[in-house]
Amino acid sequence: MRTRREPHTLADGPSVLDRMARILAARGIDRATVEALPDDAEPFSADEALSAGLPPRYRDATAEHPLVLAWARQVADQATAPSTGARRQVTTGPSLLMAGVTGAGKTHEAYGAVRALVQAGIGVRWRATTAADLYAELRPSSGTDSERVLAAYSRVPLLILDDLGAAKASEFVEEQTYRLINRRYNHCLPTLITTNLAIKDLRTCLGDRVTSRLAEMTTRVSFEPVDRRRLQRAA
Repeated sequence: MRTRREPHTLADGPSVLDRMARILAARGIDRATVEALPDDAEPFSADEALSAGLPPRYRDATAEHPLVLAWARQVADQATAPSTGARRQVTTGPSLLMAGVTGAGKTHEAYGAVRALVQAGIGVRWRATTAADLYAELRPSSGTDSERVLAAYSRVPLLILDDLGAAKASEFVEEQTYRLINRRYNHCLPTLITTNLAIKDLRTCLGDRVTSRLAEMTTRVSFEPVDRRRLQRAA
């Protein structure tokens, strides 16, 4: 016959606190240090949390280009709250195609645009990748579900796609770019795209289907033909 076990209480054997102390000690953490932490410690601000998630080189990035700032305002205006009282979230919105020479500041502005949204109090789920890294993730390989990878980039509310057109042109590159851009085009998901190429050169690399959708879904932002990285090194 099975007997009913009585529930343990804190008086039965080592206390929960003692067990926690042993776990902390095993990890090299001083229990006294943990207990000294204030109960009302201030949480990280949204801006601080964003900075922690950015690549180190772009942790202080801020948007300055008028068209990029205008884009951030448009996306913020279209943000919606999932429920009453909840913070508004990025859902749909326009996209930007930022074109200019290497080192012109396009990637800096893209990360700065995300910061502008966060500072406006808008919640945003986002991803960032270079086109070359994206294609590497999408190439079939053992242990990799390329369809799941593509879906993640296709569905995220905000995507930064850096250096479009930098990868060597191929049927694979054209097909995967089309699938990504077409999905985001159909669902009106805001996308920040940077490229060193003119539209006619993008058409050569990626085909008419991609460039036609980019022409409709994005506002083109042209950057001055100045490599700021070289200027900073020379200064």
